[in-house]
Amino acid sequence: MTVLFFDSWESVFRTFVITILAYISLIILLRASGKRTLSKMNAFDFIITIALGSMLATVCLSKNVALIDGIQGFFLLIFLQYAITWLSVRYKKVKKLITSDPTLLVYKGEMLEDIMKRERITVEEVYVAMRKSGKTNLEDIYAIVLETTGTMNVIPEGKEANENAQPEKQEAMTDLSNYP
Repeated sequence: MTVLFFDSWESVFRTFVITILAYISLIILLRASGKRTLSKMNAFDFIITIALGSMLATVCLSKNVALIDGIQGFFLLIFLQYAITWLSVRYKKVKKLITSDPTLLVYKGEMLEDIMKRERITVEEVYVAMRKSGKTNLEDIYAIVLETTGTMNVIPEGKEANENAQPEKQEAMTDLSNYP
């Protein structure tokens, strides 16, 4: 029969020691890999974060996984994330592979409903983003951009003179490569 509440003091001690050592190892590896590993997440970063959390739980609780195996797994995931992001900074094809482009949701006070449907963004979510930026009137908005991290940035009317803040309106409205 499986032990439900208590196995042995050895098991408790092992979990205690392994959890502390695995946690410290993960912190050291994350700090060594740089700020990018812990930055605002796009889908790729989110997957790495979930995988690291799952691996930490496995190392802490599974008697079948040795600490060194867990540390090696942490290292490999962080190294792969570092390598992919290093490549994505240097090669546009790699960047396109792992990140999406920003998408224009509102342009000159007009909601782009077809694009909002494709991105699964509701009108209510757009209004929440507007309120967070201190705007309540759609006519006061030059653009709302759905960023690669999933956040919505509101560009108020009057900012259109700034070429870096304004994406060009295109038929597809999805290519915002000029947008920082």
